[in-house]
Amino acid sequence: MKKVVTYILIVASVLLSFLSSAQEASERGNLSNYYNEKLHFGFTIGVNRTNFIIQNAQHFERFDSLKWIHSTPKTGFNLGIVSELALHKYVTLRFIPNLSFAERNLEFYFEGVDTLVRKKTIESTFLNFPLDLKLRSKRVGNFGAYILAGWSYSLDLASKRKTQTSIDPNEQIVKLKRDDFGYEVGAGAEFYLQYFKFAIEAKLSMGTKNLLIKDNTVYSNSIDKLNSKVFLISLTFEG
Repeated sequence: MKKVVTYILIVASVLLSFLSSAQEASERGNLSNYYNEKLHFGFTIGVNRTNFIIQNAQHFERFDSLKWIHSTPKTGFNLGIVSELALHKYVTLRFIPNLSFAERNLEFYFEGVDTLVRKKTIESTFLNFPLDLKLRSKRVGNFGAYILAGWSYSLDLASKRKTQTSIDPNEQIVKLKRDDFGYEVGAGAEFYLQYFKFAIEAKLSMGTKNLLIKDNTVYSNSIDKLNSKVFLISLTFEG
């Protein structure tokens, strides 16, 4: 995932370097007064890949012949509302509350007489509240580019943190906390059409809070920390 962040930053730097050399006259085109307007609203739809960063407990292999733990991302989607406030011609503050449907698997590999794999699927429905600072380039005709960075708060509406722990290992679940905080970085390209602006954006979000709830099962005892990691590709439509 570090390679993804590096790639985003390199592409964004190249785009901004190239576009910053354009003359003011190049901003003529569709929605020519867009940069001078204070507020913009719109909506966004996106596809996410949600995963975990796992920090194993020390000597976790002592837990019932457990050999290793693996996290597998799955594809989900986001729906949100865009609010953007211009702080400067090329700097804006974006608030995009959104609803996110996500799923990921935690796989636990046990070795004894036979190899046993227990998969725990974790489904979440998030309410996300990201606040990002966006640096946008000068326009070249009807095209522009931007980079962004910010913080986000997430609320998992599907959290099973209060579910009673089963004594059957097959029925036991990995419980997660409801709230999470994280930082995010991203980059995008904007296209100015006749009646609205269309944008394609890639963004990486990293959770800073340990989400794991310890409930004395082999699954929670073998993990020290679980942090969220989300890669999001979104399409934005703003008037």
